Parts: sequence; structure tokens; C-alpha cells
Amino acid sequence: MPGPTPDSPRDVRPTLEAVAALAGVSRATASRVVNGGAGVRKPLVEQVRKAVDELGYVPNHAARTLVTRRNGAVAVIIDEPEFRIFSDPFFSQQIRGISRELNVYDAQLVLLLVEGSGDFGRVARYLAGGHVDGALAFSLHMDDELPSITRRFRVPTVYGGRPGRPGAASELAVPYVDCDNRGGAAEAVRHLVSLGRRRIAHIAGPRDQTSALDRIDGYRDVLPESDPALLAEGDFTVEGGARAMTQLLEHHPDLDAVFAANDLMASGALRVLRERGRRVPEEVALVGFDDMVSIAGTTEPPLTTVRQDIEGMGRLMVRMLMRRLNGEGEGDEHESVITPTQLVHRASA
Repeated sequence: MPGPTPDSPRDVRPTLEAVAALAGVSRATASRVVNGGAGVRKPLVEQVRKAVDELGYVPNHAARTLVTRRNGAVAVIIDEPEFRIFSDPFFSQQIRGISRELNVYDAQLVLLLVEGSGDFGRVARYLAGGHVDGALAFSLHMDDELPSITRRFRVPTVYGGRPGRPGAASELAVPYVDCDNRGGAAEAVRHLVSLGRRRIAHIAGPRDQTSALDRIDGYRDVLPESDPALLAEGDFTVEGGARAMTQLLEHHPDLDAVFAANDLMASGALRVLRERGRRVPEEVALVGFDDMVSIAGTTEPPLTTVRQDIEGMGRLMVRMLMRRLNGEGEGDEHESVITPTQLVHRASA
């Protein structure tokens, strides 16, 4: 039997009119459903979607943009060097959550990396060009230009992590999703105190990021009189944790516990303790932060840590942004979300 000719119905691209006819609705109703418009009753929505699937209809992106004034794309902006983004599982988990939730809204993810201050101009030009409907930005630093850029070009934006210290100008009218960094850190340190540890050190993250500062505050909430030499600054990397652990042992060889501000630094600290012959947890108890199972569940011993729902926070950022894009969050600029943390007990403390 001969195959279909080029002019046969099987080779004709399905039209919106065909979708409407099969669904038994008007073209305008089919268009509203296909293009994400509101005001269509649920049974009709289901009829149109069934017709779309049956016919294999693919919306014309240019036409959809004219109707909805949307590009169907969201920028994900990360202010970190490339090597960190692709080596730290925190970022892959957050991007996975964002990507999965954007799929729900049939929106594309556009990844913009900020390697240094010179990249802000490039990001600003891209956002000003109207290529995306909104932005999600995380891993901000104190001198970050992103909040002012997104305000200047009126790009609806939700931030991962609180930008700036409380009351700082950069925090005004900026919705964000963060975890309870301070409370989670305090819970970690209280756990170490409950084990009878008395010389508890803290490996902090960079002080130009609010998550690190909040975790320092949580440590000090429990140990307000601790020796300043028991606090060493890392950089949220394995190597930074190792350097900080080496510094702490030089100043306080008698320390008996360490709270590290993330799991990567905790794993670096664990390596140094093993090299120095310090048994964990018998001589030095160790607690991390994040509960990235690829790290915390594979160290020896497995790492006690503070869990934050990294992927869930990424999903929540998308939902908040979509509410703003749909005009449902106009008054929510100051209504940010702080998600709870949980101490996960393993063998290191």
C-alpha cells in the first residue's frame, strides 16, 4: 500500500480551528485554553486538552506571545562562579525543583550565570530585552546589583535566600524564599551541647551572604560567650571547610565539636580531622547543614546535619513568581516565605 502523499491529511499540521471543532467549542475558547487564559469552565478545558493531545497540536509560539504578551520563559540567575554551580549539589537540587515546577506551567528555564561584577551588564541587557517573563535569582551577595537591575527593568522576580540584612534597602519590595537558617543553626548547636560538648567551634560561610550570617547568629544564640577563635570562615566548599578546620585546630586543639554551615564544608572538616587522628564522634562531634544525601549519607561516619527542603524551595519560588505574573500577587511584595528546618541524626554527632 502506498504511503501518504505530501498533501494527505496526515501531513497537514493541525490548526487551532481543528482543535476547536474536535472539542466542540469556539476558536476563541480553544485559544484561551491553549494559551493559558482564564475564564474557561473546567469541562471545556478538559475537552480542549483532549483534542490537543489527539490531534498532536503544537501552539505557535509567536502567535501565543502576541496573545498573552508572554514569552513562556523564566530566567534563573545565579551569582556564583561556574565551577561552584556545577560542583555543589545544592545548586543542582534547587535547579531541579525550579525546572520541574516550570514544566507544570509549560515554561522554559533560561540559565544566566554571574561569574563576576562584569557580568551584571550582560544580565541587565538581556532582561531589558524582554526575553523572559520573570526571574528567579539566588545565592546573592551583599553588594549584589541584581535587585536594583530587576527593579529598574520591572522584571517580576522572586529571590532564593533573603537579600541583604534586615532593614537593608536592597530588601525593600523583594519577595524571597528562604529556610530558617538561624533556627536550624541553633538547633544544631543545642544538640552538640546536649551531648556534653563544651568547646564547640563553628565553620561559617562567607560573611557577604545572609545565610552564613544567619547561621552565625544561630550559633551565637546558643553560645553567646564563645571564644571568637572558635569561629572560622569558609566558603561553602570542601576545600574551604578543610582550611577552616586546620585553622581551628591550630588555635583550639582541645575543641570537641564543630558545627559547619553546610555539608560540603563539614566533609572537608571531616577529612582534616581524620588526617589529624581525631576520632569522630568520639573525640570531635560534627554537624553540617543542608542534608544533601549525596554527601551527608556517604561520609564516614555519615553526617548529622540540618535538613532544608532545597528542591521544594525551588518549586515554591516558581509558584510565587507565577502568581505575580498572573496578577494574583500584586500586594505580596513583602510576603516572603521562611521554610522550616529539621535536624537529621546520623553517626557523626
